[in-house]
Amino acid sequence: MSGHSKWSSIKHKKGAADAKRGKIFSKLIKEVSVAARFGGGDPAGNPRLRQAILAAKAENMPKENIERAIKKGTGELEGANYEEAPYEGYGPGGAAVLVETLTDNKNRTTADVRHVFSKYGGNLGEAGCVSWLFDKKGLIVFNKDDVEEETLMNVALDAGAEDIRETEKEFEVLVAPEAHERVREAVEDAQMSYTFAEITMYPQNTVKLEGRDAERMLRLIEALEDADDVQKVYANFDIPDSVMEELSAA
Repeated sequence: MSGHSKWSSIKHKKGAADAKRGKIFSKLIKEVSVAARFGGGDPAGNPRLRQAILAAKAENMPKENIERAIKKGTGELEGANYEEAPYEGYGPGGAAVLVETLTDNKNRTTADVRHVFSKYGGNLGEAGCVSWLFDKKGLIVFNKDDVEEETLMNVALDAGAEDIRETEKEFEVLVAPEAHERVREAVEDAQMSYTFAEITMYPQNTVKLEGRDAERMLRLIEALEDADDVQKVYANFDIPDSVMEELSAA
């Protein structure tokens, strides 16, 4: 179980109350534009663009904003030229951290990411130092109170899910990236409500964090996600649910 999956769940639950909407839209627009630039503006033939559009719609982004971002990516409208720049490092307690960015100034982004790592007890590492600890997966998370386990297993596995893992309060459905949309649609058709669904880098194992390390790790993740050029952050920490919720509410 990834502690960062727990953090993602909590973040999605409280997001409506405290999300910085403008910053969220900015990140989503970048991803839509870059997805369109690399794979074309037709979501039917561009899985990355389809996922970006789904994420944008989940945040209630207006249709015209999405269409404009696609046109900037395909060159129909003028826009900034963003490049992908990944970063890897270690957080408090030795937890592995992956950071995905889209930037028009890599020197600025590198300095910003290094500063956040240092401020919260982490260290920016060499390329490849921790990426081997993660696998690319589709992830769909359900609150246990919202679904019946046997029904979820039947629907998700029949649709192509690889595994269903149980935590204290949730079920995590793991899916190969190419089957993610199919499984998500299947559970939606079965009228099962999920907390969130995304393509993620899922850790092969986790590092248990408590006390000061747990607190600093959450602050590191939050600060990285708040950085303008950062799109996604993944980490392999594990913190008990009760501690996670207490820290995230602080």
